[in-house]
Amino acid sequence: MKRIFLNLKAFSLITLLGLAASCSDDDGTEVVGPEPEEARMITIAAARMGDNPGDGNGGTLIYSVTSAEAKDPTVSIEPFENGFIVPSNRTARLQASEDGSTIFNISYAGDTGGNYTKYDVQGGQNFEQIGSAISIAPYVGSAPRWIKLFDGDQTGAAVYVSTENQFNDNGTPDDETDDFYERTEATMGIVTLDLVNSQIINFEENSVPLSAEEEAQGYYISRIDMPTLNAAGDKLYIGARLSKVNPETGESDSDGEILASKSIVLDYPSLMNPEVITSGVGLGNTNGYRSINAFEYNGAVYQANQGDPQGSHILRIDSNNEYDDSYEFSLDEALGVEDAYILAWRPAANGKAVLAYRHAGSAEGVAGAQGFFALVDLNAKTAQKINDIPYDPNFYLFQYQGFAVDGDEIYVTQAPVGQNGNIYIVNTATGEVTKGAELVNVEGSHFIGTF
Repeated sequence: MKRIFLNLKAFSLITLLGLAASCSDDDGTEVVGPEPEEARMITIAAARMGDNPGDGNGGTLIYSVTSAEAKDPTVSIEPFENGFIVPSNRTARLQASEDGSTIFNISYAGDTGGNYTKYDVQGGQNFEQIGSAISIAPYVGSAPRWIKLFDGDQTGAAVYVSTENQFNDNGTPDDETDDFYERTEATMGIVTLDLVNSQIINFEENSVPLSAEEEAQGYYISRIDMPTLNAAGDKLYIGARLSKVNPETGESDSDGEILASKSIVLDYPSLMNPEVITSGVGLGNTNGYRSINAFEYNGAVYQANQGDPQGSHILRIDSNNEYDDSYEFSLDEALGVEDAYILAWRPAANGKAVLAYRHAGSAEGVAGAQGFFALVDLNAKTAQKINDIPYDPNFYLFQYQGFAVDGDEIYVTQAPVGQNGNIYIVNTATGEVTKGAELVNVEGSHFIGTF
């Protein structure tokens, strides 16, 4: 079993220089051919156990190989023993450049929480920091939700929402009146970050109210995440989660009706004029969790929802910045399961995606419900479980973050909590699945994706 510890970029460069020096004809004239493309780097992210198996709170380690090495089942990758420790108190929030050559990180929680850093991917455990760190904590706190916009690796966006219950003067909970609660004010903050020059571009705060009827029932936006740039580049869509209080008591109410899925739309790059749009197809949340939850494709933005009592859907926001309710894509119907829950997903440029999910039939593993991968077609609105990837009750995908995309191919990690596994490469055009390099695990830990 091969173990990779080389600086693969340097090795490739030396090899190419050697080949160039040897390529000449008999009369000493150099024969110049086309320059070979540099290999796509694939970075594997691993989350170490904190107190409990699968919690990922012990820190994040990354390790990179070339795409050729990632596809080689004789290669063994040991990030927990040999990886680069990403600065973060808990699981780091990672993003990658479109070509895989750069890793972007914002530390999550702790003394360094909110610090943005970027690294040149040099192979193995070698990640060289580019420029200086910058803190976005003064704008969005030390545990920010952030994402890299798909604008050629130029911009990142981080968001938060703060809430405050508002009361009138007619009563308090202590005197058991029915009308003391009025509404919950939700204030959204968003900061944009220049990823190239490591500096703040813009910051704005805005109120994001729901309808008067929804607010009277105690609903409010309680969490936001996953800003996504539209095709025109003039709007951001931000996923939202709704919560509820009981208007009669002012206490949290988790038993209320699940409302239709919503997103916040605001002007870009000014970050002004937010509006809340509502789906007529899906119910529940659109903020996702650890992975990007919405993607622009073919002029529209496709967004997953979670917590839908009818199972997760993929929703579409059209070029008019409204939900397209004629687009109905139910994962329950497509997969033939009940209570499908989209954990993470990523499309290739051809509109076909790899999607991580669980459902009502998932086994309960050591860290939560068992996960699966499916191949999804956004155009045909079809989904099929990828059976060529092995599954285990302890295969846990709730914290999954990254899918490396190289043309039609998408790279995923497969390893149950605390067990070894492999990289798998899904050809989205053909459906072919290739078993790649071995992933060496340690007790209680798991892998959270490729970048």
